[in-house]
Amino acid sequence: MNENANVIVEFFGMPRLRAGRHELRVAPGTVADVLARVERGCPGLAGMIRADGRLAPHYLLSIDGRRFVTDLTEEISAGEKLLLLSADAGG
Repeated sequence: MNENANVIVEFFGMPRLRAGRHELRVAPGTVADVLARVERGCPGLAGMIRADGRLAPHYLLSIDGRRFVTDLTEEISAGEKLLLLSADAGG
């Protein structure tokens, strides 16, 4: 599989502990699609998307570390990175 054809999901803080790894490569799609693939690949992260279709409040998402994203229908392209962080992370 061509690594450039994937989205790299990087885990930080509690998401990294729950995932048991620092990153996962998945096919591109909407943020919701990518997170569903992450949940399949990392069962410890099940429940990231709430029943109402929104991101669980204890998580934050950033695309390429440049901007935060809350719209789970937004498309993530191959080669981009999705950073999954704990909402309570920081200093």
